[in-house]
Amino acid sequence: MELLSKRLASLSESQTMAMNAKSQELQAQGVDVVNLSVGEPDFFTPDHVKTAAKDAVDKNYSFYSPGDGYMDLRKAIVAKFKNENNLDFTPAQIIVSNGAKHSLANVVMSVVDDGDEVIVPAPYWVTYAELVKLAGGVNVIIDTTVENDFKITPAQLEAVITDKTKAFTLCSPSNPTGSVYSKEELKAIADVLAKHPKIIIIADEIYEHIIFDGKHESIAQFENVRERTVVINGVSKCFAMTGYRIGYIGAPLWIAKACSKLQSQFTSGPCSVAQRAALVALTSGNSFYEEMNKAFKLRRDLVVQGISEIPGLKYNVPQGAFYLFPDVSAYFGKSDGETVINNCNDVSLYLLAKAYVATVPGDAFGEPNCIRLSYATSDEKLKKALKQMKEAFAKLK
Repeated sequence: MELLSKRLASLSESQTMAMNAKSQELQAQGVDVVNLSVGEPDFFTPDHVKTAAKDAVDKNYSFYSPGDGYMDLRKAIVAKFKNENNLDFTPAQIIVSNGAKHSLANVVMSVVDDGDEVIVPAPYWVTYAELVKLAGGVNVIIDTTVENDFKITPAQLEAVITDKTKAFTLCSPSNPTGSVYSKEELKAIADVLAKHPKIIIIADEIYEHIIFDGKHESIAQFENVRERTVVINGVSKCFAMTGYRIGYIGAPLWIAKACSKLQSQFTSGPCSVAQRAALVALTSGNSFYEEMNKAFKLRRDLVVQGISEIPGLKYNVPQGAFYLFPDVSAYFGKSDGETVINNCNDVSLYLLAKAYVATVPGDAFGEPNCIRLSYATSDEKLKKALKQMKEAFAKLK
C-alpha cells in the first residue's frame, strides 16, 4: 500500500548526494576514489571561528535562539550587505536559517502557489527546480549553451514571461557552471523584469566571494527591481562552514515576515552555537576567503588545462565558484568494449567505475550533455583525477 504523499513522489533524489554515496561505498571497499561530486571547500573553518563556537558552548548558548536569528548576527548581516554590496536592509528584513538551502526553501514556499510559474535558467542548482515542484509551482526552464557561457539573454527571459510568472531565480557565481554575470548583464535582465512588477527575483549569491576576475555584482543593486528582490547568502562556502548550517536572506519586509512565519513552524531558530560562530566569521575581515580564493583560482586553471587535453570535451572557463561543467556529448554512442556510453549518466558511472573519479551527471542540473566536476579538493587529487579521466576517455572509441 502506497501511503506516501503525492508531494514527496514528485521530488527527485539529489544526484549529487547519490554520487557522493557511491563514491563513499567504493572507498569503504578500499578503492582509491577521487571524489569531485560534492560542492564544499576542502579548507577547515578558520581557527578564530572555531574558537567562537567553543566559547559559545562554554557560555551556555544551549537554549532556543530567536526565531529569526540573534539580533547581533542580523545586525552584522545588515552591515555586511551595506559594506560589501551597498544594499540597505534593516534587521527586520534579515532571516537567519539552517543553511542557504533552508533560506531558499523558505522563500519559495512563502511566495509560490499551485500553478505559479517560476523561471529557472539552466543549468541550475538541483534544488531550485525541486523546491518549485514541492511548492506546487511550474518550472519554466530557459536553456543556455556552453558557447554563451551558460548565461541567459534578456530576449530569452522576456520570451518566457507570462501572466502566471511568479518568480525568477538567478545564481551568480553559478553552481554548476561557474559563470558570473557582469553588472551590465544584470542590468539588462533587471530592465526586463522591471516591466513585470509582480515577478519576485530570488538571487542566490552564496558563492559571492569565490570569484576570480573583477568583483561580484548583485541584481538587488538596481533600483527598478530592488523592492522585490530576495538575496540569499550564508557562511558555508566563503568561510568553509558547510556543516555549521547558517544561511540568511535580505528581503522585502513582507517576504521576510512570511519566511519568519514559516520558519517558526518548520524549525524555529537555527543552531545557537553556529550563529555565534557565524557572527565572528562575518565580522572578522576577508583575509580567510581571499586566501582560499587564490587557491581556487589556481585549481580552476589546473582543471581547465587538464580538461583541454581531453579530445571532444567542450567547456567554458569558470569565473567563480569551484565547478567546471564540460559538455561530454562527443562520447555518446562510444564504447570501451565493455560499456556503451548513451548519456551523461553513463559518462559519470563510467568515470567512477573505470577512472575512479566521482562526478555528477548534468541532467540533474537541467543539462543532459554535461557533467559537473568540483575542484574543491587538493592539487594532488585533481592531477590524479584528470590523468585517470584522460586515460578512461581515450579508451572510448
